[in-house]
Amino acid sequence: MIKVSIIGAGTMGTGIAQIAATKGHQVCLYDTFDGAVENSKLKLNKILNRLVEKERISKDEKENILSRINFTQDIKDVKQSGLIIEAIIEDLEIKKKIFKELENLVDKECIIASNTSSLSIASIGGACQRAERVLGIHFFNPAPLMPLVEIIPAVQTSKETLKNAKLIIDSWGKTTVLTKDTPGFIVNRVARPFYGEAIRIYEEGIADFATIDWAIKELGGFKMGPFELMDYIGNDINYTVTETVFKAFYYDTRYKPSFTQKRMMEAGYLGRKSERGYYDYSIDMPKPIKNRELGKRILWRILSMLINEAADALFLNIASKEDIDLAMTKGVNYPKGLLIWADEIGINNVLNVLKDLQEEYGEDRYRPSPLLRRMVKENKSFY
Repeated sequence: MIKVSIIGAGTMGTGIAQIAATKGHQVCLYDTFDGAVENSKLKLNKILNRLVEKERISKDEKENILSRINFTQDIKDVKQSGLIIEAIIEDLEIKKKIFKELENLVDKECIIASNTSSLSIASIGGACQRAERVLGIHFFNPAPLMPLVEIIPAVQTSKETLKNAKLIIDSWGKTTVLTKDTPGFIVNRVARPFYGEAIRIYEEGIADFATIDWAIKELGGFKMGPFELMDYIGNDINYTVTETVFKAFYYDTRYKPSFTQKRMMEAGYLGRKSERGYYDYSIDMPKPIKNRELGKRILWRILSMLINEAADALFLNIASKEDIDLAMTKGVNYPKGLLIWADEIGINNVLNVLKDLQEEYGEDRYRPSPLLRRMVKENKSFY
């Protein structure tokens, strides 16, 4: 069984290390940030103790998992790894620097992967002498619980690297989807309207946060509303991803960030972690206006935008229709795959909503995907 090294001992890195060690790998968890390694060890010990209490694992299993992890501040400890997964700050230059350093410490068979959620894998690989063994392996938080992992080959990635990386992650019991190396990959690209259009509806004064969240959950079947979810993720993280995708798509207005979220971030209203975001968690939650007609308008607008984004991802061959739907159900817990949903409610109905929005606002953000237009014209469905 290969040795697995994780670069970055934050929440994500610790979670990936837990998965690999649980599956029997010797793991090296490296970080130089002050106190990061010690905090990671304490955090993981606490998590494993909870699993013992819930009788998910035995005490012996807990000790075995911990014994397989080398918590270290010495990067040379990654030597003899068969797989390295980098899970550090979303900064391209820092990632490129660490990849350059890593490839000189391991043999040529070692796969070196980035857990980036939106940065270019080709650019990260371009910093390496052997870019063919570089790819993206994107987990979702919390990594031990979330089933989805996006596998992202760059233009330089070899078929053998892709095959071997997928086999390893599949063997960990994860649901893997293949996606092109484009900004946001599948999930962070397709999900942008879930947040962006919800904020736009609020900015127009159509409904407040609580009502929009109620409509999405009650009428759409989503587990969390967009404002609840943004508060859970953190407005700093969500805004940064939106801004990154917007810039990476050459400022396409479909991905334009909102001033509302930027002001939340600037004010320090980051969500649950700061006790204040779209909601103030020190007081009772506001009550929604439970108007079903208003709720339907909200849901149809957001859902049509999501389906449009999923259709465009398919149109541009970002991933297969099956992987797009799988990514949204397993990665962000959507109640249904968006393309299956489109078939159920009628692709023509979705197209009409988008056409009406584009005509009303005159904005390119509402432009329907050519695939939707084509499918309605030819009377086709996704499945």
